[in-house]
Amino acid sequence: MEIVLLIGSTGIGIAAGFAICKVIEQKRLKGTRKLAEQLLQEAQKEAERKKREILTEAKEAALQIRQDLEREIKDRRAELQRAERRIEQKEESLDKRLENLNRKDEEIRNRLAAIEKQKREIERLHEEELARLQEIAQMSCEEARQHLLARAEEEAAGEIGLRIKEIEEKVRRESARRAREIIATAIQRCAVDHTSEATVSVVNLPSDEMKGRIIGREGRNIRAFEMLTGVDLIVDDTPEAVTLSSFDPVRREVARISLERLIVDGRIHPARIEEIVEKVSNEVEETIIEAGEEALLEANVKGVHPELVKVLGQLRFRASFGQNTLVHSLEVAKVAGLMAAELGVEESTARRAGLLHDIGKAIDHNTEGSHALIGADLAKRYGESDEIVNAIASHHEEVEPKSIYAVLIAAADAVSASRPGARKEDLDAYIKRLEKLEQIAKSFKGVDKAFAIQAGREVRVMVSPAVADDGAVYKLCYEIAKKVENEMKYPGQIKITVIREMRAVEYAK
Repeated sequence: MEIVLLIGSTGIGIAAGFAICKVIEQKRLKGTRKLAEQLLQEAQKEAERKKREILTEAKEAALQIRQDLEREIKDRRAELQRAERRIEQKEESLDKRLENLNRKDEEIRNRLAAIEKQKREIERLHEEELARLQEIAQMSCEEARQHLLARAEEEAAGEIGLRIKEIEEKVRRESARRAREIIATAIQRCAVDHTSEATVSVVNLPSDEMKGRIIGREGRNIRAFEMLTGVDLIVDDTPEAVTLSSFDPVRREVARISLERLIVDGRIHPARIEEIVEKVSNEVEETIIEAGEEALLEANVKGVHPELVKVLGQLRFRASFGQNTLVHSLEVAKVAGLMAAELGVEESTARRAGLLHDIGKAIDHNTEGSHALIGADLAKRYGESDEIVNAIASHHEEVEPKSIYAVLIAAADAVSASRPGARKEDLDAYIKRLEKLEQIAKSFKGVDKAFAIQAGREVRVMVSPAVADDGAVYKLCYEIAKKVENEMKYPGQIKITVIREMRAVEYAK
């Protein structure tokens, strides 16, 4: 019985537990379903919100695109309208020009017709007058012509003789001047054994040991220097000095500065030479440009092509007859401007032509032709006017002058070259040569005084009678002559006169 009750109670408990579990499961399912429904609703709300945002953004983007398109269409429409207006204006202008051309053409035809009519009338009147003159003179035109020619020949015979004589004298003077000019130009441009100062530069050395360092091992330094500068480096027996030789003054200046810096630096090898030469080349180029710009500013000349400015600056390193070419060009510009102002013509054009008249001298060492024609071609190439080009080409009478400016430049060039002191370097060289002659004579023992006379063609030497006798005078004269021959270079010959004078002086008391 107890067992039955136990089993029954157990079954009831199990049934009750099962029922409780089922109730709990149903409540959990109900809560899960409600949560799922809630999540679904929130997801739907979020989707609706996202949908609205996307639609809003799409509408805004579409609106912006529409506005951009409308603005672009508006701009293009405005541009097309402007283009149409320009085309219409051009068409109107062309129509007016065509109308003017037609009117001018008609006027020209009318003028030509009138001129032709006048010409026929003049010919008719000429024939009538000619016939009347023949009737009055009782001779034909040919007879009258021969008679007039005979009388003119008789009257002009004497004048022609005088004129021929004047022309011959002028030709002699002009030929001498032209010969001197050709010789001077040839010295500037042609290589000779004994080159002038215009083609060489001398660089002083601290000692003769520096020559070996300049040459370098197996001559590598001097080869590198000549290759980089384009200048001949001459190392001879001249004590503590080397010579730089080149017709290009700019290259010679670059070489001179580079060599001086290498000597001061002390490091002389191909790599250092290349570095210094490149640096100095840039500096010299800047100096050239600055010199050209300063010259333009001083002459008050504007609008010159940069390449012409650079070529103009190169004239700073060029000299002609001892006169600096850039300084000479500035003088010509100023003088020409002053003369133009006095004549009432355009002063700026005269200054411009004067400043550029010798520009061909900057490049005539590597270009065939005279510097005037070279400069004219250069000026024409860089856009200078025909008046300027003709003034440059004709300032040495190689081309016929075609304007007042050409005549002014030729006159100003002559004025600047002939100004006292303008070519003082020639005088300095002359004085130095005379002093050298006197120094050579005074270097001998027994010489009291020495005087260079006859423009350096004769040296008179005064010797002391107490030191030299009559026989020694001839020997001294010979030795002085030989020393002059060995130490100086000169054209022609120099006369050496040695004078031995004996004076007795007493005072009466």
